[in-house]
Amino acid sequence: MIVETAEGCVVDVRAAPRSGKAGVDGWLGDAVKVRVKSAPVDGKANKELIEVLANAFGLPKSAVSFKSGETSKTKRIFLKGATASRVMEVVGSMA
Repeated sequence: MIVETAEGCVVDVRAAPRSGKAGVDGWLGDAVKVRVKSAPVDGKANKELIEVLANAFGLPKSAVSFKSGETSKTKRIFLKGATASRVMEVVGSMA
């Protein structure tokens, strides 16, 4: 699910830790599937998730933050400065 605000977008993300490669993997239902190489230990997977999303959307890491779900596989992520159409474009091109 994507919720656009005046400052950016809130996006549902489904994390896949311990993957062979890192990157945005397209849609998984209403959530963006993101693979990360790191294990979910000591916040390493979350840190890598922020980096992967920042790179995919061309944003600085400081523009990507958690709204909720830091300890869950399903997370709500805020992308400051992103639009819903940009999210759809980037995720659609990764599928």
